[in-house]
Amino acid sequence: MNLREMNWMQVEAYLEADDRIVIPLGSTEQHAYLSLFTDAILAERVALEACGPLGIPVCPVVPFGMTPRFLAYPGTISLRTETYLALLEDLVTSLHGQGFRRFVFVNGHGGNCPIWPSLSLWFEKNIDCRGVFHDWWRASETWRIVTATDPVAMHASWMENFPWTRIAGIAQPDEAKPAIMLEQLHDVTPEMVRIRLGDGNFGGRYARADAEMHAIWAIAVEETRRVIAAV
Repeated sequence: MNLREMNWMQVEAYLEADDRIVIPLGSTEQHAYLSLFTDAILAERVALEACGPLGIPVCPVVPFGMTPRFLAYPGTISLRTETYLALLEDLVTSLHGQGFRRFVFVNGHGGNCPIWPSLSLWFEKNIDCRGVFHDWWRASETWRIVTATDPVAMHASWMENFPWTRIAGIAQPDEAKPAIMLEQLHDVTPEMVRIRLGDGNFGGRYARADAEMHAIWAIAVEETRRVIAAV
């Protein structure tokens, strides 16, 4: 049920029986040695795997989000809050006009979270709709297995290092980086963020065994599936 692989007639037929749709939200930003597209890859993949058995369509991932503090890292792209809000409002307005009424945003980027209170106003105005904002990586069961695997789990560290977020031919450092105190990144310029972070990993190991990562992923998919099914 990937919209990329459907035609409009299939979507129209789906709407005769169901009005749910899933919208993955990502970001294009530095992730140390991992893909700049890491957040988008993970949000879209977890949404697609979660929705497969449910038969609920998944929009193409929104690949850009709000990430101004990483702008000193080449390849990072950040939207202004007003731009991002307008984009998401246009997206749900388009889908609402076609008959969709229940929306699940599967979010893969922490910097996108502040948009939800503003976007919620759209749902307050459109009382026939329901919206759910799901941060897949820090949902309760997923976060529990992440921290049980390794309590030092931070941005661009091992917790985002899956086979599908790695860059071919790029080796990961075999070490644990001291964790930065997040207060050190508050109210500073993007240039200072880069100085303090270096390669971009916030702290912890760069990689863990694939068996551990697949175990985390399986729980994330199942937990996301339950959220979507309950809408």
